[in-house]
Amino acid sequence: MRRSLAPSQLAKRKAGGEEEEEEEEEDGEWRPPAVGEGLRGAQKRQRAGGEAESGHCYGSPFRMPLAQLTNRPRCVNGSQHEAFIRSILSKPFKVPIPNYKGPTGLRALGVKRAGVRSPLHDPFEEGALVLYEPPLLSAHEQLKIDKDKVPVHVVVDPVLSRVLRPHQREGVKFLWDCVTSRRIPGSHGCIMADEMGLGKTLQCITLMWTLLRQSPDCKPEIEKAMVVSPSSLVRNWYNEVEKWLGGRIQPLAIDGGSKEEIDRKLVGFMNQRGLRVPSPILIISYETFRLHAEALQKGSVGLVICDEGHRLKNSENQTYQALNSLNTPRRVLISGTPIQNDLLEYFSLVHFVNSGILGTAQEFKRHFEMPILKGRDADASEAERQKGEERLKELISIVNRCLIRRTSDILSKYLPVKIEQVVCCRLTPLQTELYKNFLKQAKPVEELKEGKINVSSLSSITSLKKLCNHPALIYDKCVEEEEGFMGALDLFPAGYSTKSVEPQLSGKMLVLDYILAVTKSTSNDKVVLVSNYTQTLDLFEKLCRNRRYLYVRLDGTMSIKKRAKVVERFNSPSSPEFIFMLSSKAGGCGLNLIGANRLVMFDPDWNPANDEQAMARVWRDGQKKTCYIYRLLSTGTIEEKIFQRQTHKKALSSCVVDEEQDVERHFSLGELKELFSLNETTTSDTHDKIKCRRCVNGHQVQPPPEGSDCTSDLSQWNHCAHKRGLQDSVLKAAWDVAVTFTFHHHSHEEQRGIP
Repeated sequence: MRRSLAPSQLAKRKAGGEEEEEEEEEDGEWRPPAVGEGLRGAQKRQRAGGEAESGHCYGSPFRMPLAQLTNRPRCVNGSQHEAFIRSILSKPFKVPIPNYKGPTGLRALGVKRAGVRSPLHDPFEEGALVLYEPPLLSAHEQLKIDKDKVPVHVVVDPVLSRVLRPHQREGVKFLWDCVTSRRIPGSHGCIMADEMGLGKTLQCITLMWTLLRQSPDCKPEIEKAMVVSPSSLVRNWYNEVEKWLGGRIQPLAIDGGSKEEIDRKLVGFMNQRGLRVPSPILIISYETFRLHAEALQKGSVGLVICDEGHRLKNSENQTYQALNSLNTPRRVLISGTPIQNDLLEYFSLVHFVNSGILGTAQEFKRHFEMPILKGRDADASEAERQKGEERLKELISIVNRCLIRRTSDILSKYLPVKIEQVVCCRLTPLQTELYKNFLKQAKPVEELKEGKINVSSLSSITSLKKLCNHPALIYDKCVEEEEGFMGALDLFPAGYSTKSVEPQLSGKMLVLDYILAVTKSTSNDKVVLVSNYTQTLDLFEKLCRNRRYLYVRLDGTMSIKKRAKVVERFNSPSSPEFIFMLSSKAGGCGLNLIGANRLVMFDPDWNPANDEQAMARVWRDGQKKTCYIYRLLSTGTIEEKIFQRQTHKKALSSCVVDEEQDVERHFSLGELKELFSLNETTTSDTHDKIKCRRCVNGHQVQPPPEGSDCTSDLSQWNHCAHKRGLQDSVLKAAWDVAVTFTFHHHSHEEQRGIP
C-alpha cells in the first residue's frame, strides 16, 4: 500500500519510531529521503546499504537521471555525418523571417516587414492591368533610397481585370491617371463621357476598388468613396458592386427611410476611419444628398462619382452647390451624352470636376464662348470665323485632357446587330382636322411680341405634341373649349369616350398596334414602349388590356425599391410579361432592359440626349437577339421639326431642352413659324428638306449616284428605306396602315458582313 509523501505525514512517521522505518526498508520498496537529506542523499544511502547485494534500485521511477554530456563526436563516419547535416537542413525554420511568404501570405502579428515593399498583386502575371509602374532605379540609387519609401506597382485586382474589355482597361487607366493628378498636375477630376452600353459603371467600380486597396505608397489611396446617382439607379449600383466584387466589400445604399434614420447612417459613414473601413462605399440619390448635405459636409470623402452627371449642367441649382461644397479632391462625372445645349453648361461640368482649369465663368465667356459663337454666326467675317475656330480648338485641347469619350461602335464585337428606323406615320382625318383647327384659332406666332415667347406659345407646342400622339390626350381641352379647341368637340365621332383607346383615331397608335400584334404572333420577342407623357402610358395600358397583353409599367409613381424588382423580373426569360412601359422622364437612364429586343420611341424629345438614353435600354451587355428600334414621327407635323433639330449634332446651340428659358433662347421668329405649320402633301418633310438624290420615283437608287448623299446632318442614316427594301417583317406589315416613309440605320452592318 502506497503511503502519503506529504511532509506532515513523513514527520508523524518519523516520530513513531525506527521499527516502522526498518520494516519499510525490508519490503524492498522505494524509500523517500529523510527530512533534510534530499533525493541524491537517499540514493547514495540506498546504494551503500546493499544495492549490489539485493539487485534492487531505489531511484525514483518518476524522475530519471540526466544523461552525461560528452564532447565526443556523435558520428565518426563521413557519409553518416553528411546525412546527419542534410536531415537538419531539410527541416524549414518555422519562425517568420523578413519578407517570408508562407501559406498565409501575410506577415505575422508583431513582426515588422523589412526589406523592399511588394505590390498587392503580381504585375507580371499574364493579363495584369498595371496602372502605375515605379521608375527604374540604378544600382547606386537603390543603395541610397530608403527601403520604406520605395514605390510599388499599382495593379488592378485580377478578379476585375479578367472581365474588363480592352476599351474598359483603357478607361480605368485614364480615370486613375486623372484622379491621382498625373494627367493634369493639381487637378483630380475627370468626365467619363462614353456612350451608353460601354460599361461606365464597371470601370468606375474598378477605380473605386483599386483606390480603396492600394497606391504606389503601399497603402490605400482613399478611405471612403461616394456614388451619387438618380434615385432609380441606387439599387442598380448596389447590385453591380455586389456582382463584380462578390462580397469583398459591403456598400451602404440609402434609397429611403426617415430623416433621423438617414442622418444616423450618414453620420456613421462619415465617422469611419482607418485602413479597414466596414462600409467604404456610400450610394445615395441626388435628392437625398441635397436634403442631407449638411451631415456629409462635416467630414471628408476620398472620391465622389456623379452618375448621369448632366444633371449638374446648371451651376446655380442646389444640387450642384451642395456637391461642390463637399470636401473631396477627387471627382468623376459620368454622362453618356456630352452636353450640346450651351457652352456655359459645358463649363459648369468641367468646372465641377477640375475647378479653375477654364478660369472663372466670366473669363470663360469672354475668352471662349463669345468668340466661338460669333465665329459660327452666318454673318461672321473671315477674321471672326478664324478666331472662333482657334478658340474652339484651344477649348477642346484643354477639356480632352480630363474627358474620355468612346462611341458605341466598339460594341459591334460583343453585341448583336441593332436596326434603328425612323418611321413617319400619316395623321388620321380626325387628327388632321384638329391640327388645322388649332393652328387657325390659336395663332401662337401672331401673339409673339418682339420675338419673345409667352406661356401661350409653350402651351401650344405641348398641345400639338399630344395631339400627334392621340386625340384623346386633348379631349378634355376640347370639352372645356380652351384656346385653339373651340368647336373641336364636334369633330370627334358620335358617342366618343376616352374610356376606350380606339387606335384607329391616331396614325402612330395604328402603327404601334400592328407592331405589337405581329411581334406577339410571329415571335417570342418582348417590347419596350417609351413616351414622355404619363397620359400616353395610360393609353398603352388600355391597349394592352384590350389585346390581353401582359405588361409592367415604370414611371415616377413607382417606388425605388420596386423598380429594381420589376426590371429584374422582366429580364428573366421565364417572365410572362410581353411589354415594358417606360416613362423617359422617370427611368430612361441607366436601366438594363435586355429581356426585350424591340423598343418603340413613341414621341420625340427636344433634347436628343433623352431619346438616345431611352433607346439604349435594350442594346446593352447581355443582349443576345437582334435589336429593333422604332422612332415614330407624325408626318409633316411639329414632331418632324423636332427630329430635324436633333440631327444638327455639331452645332453647340442646336438642341433645345424642354424648358421655357431654353425654348426662348434657341428659337427665332422664323423658326417658330415653321413649328406651327402642317404639311399635308408630303410623305416626309425631313426627306424633302434634305433634297435627297438617292431616291427616284419614290424608290432608292442602289448604289447612290456619285457625289449624292443625304446632307451631313443625316449622314448617320444608311439610306431612306422603302417598303420593298425593308428586311423587317414587323414594319412591313404596318406599312400599308399609316407608314409614309422610313429612314433606316443598320448598325455595324459592315463589320458583320450584312449587305
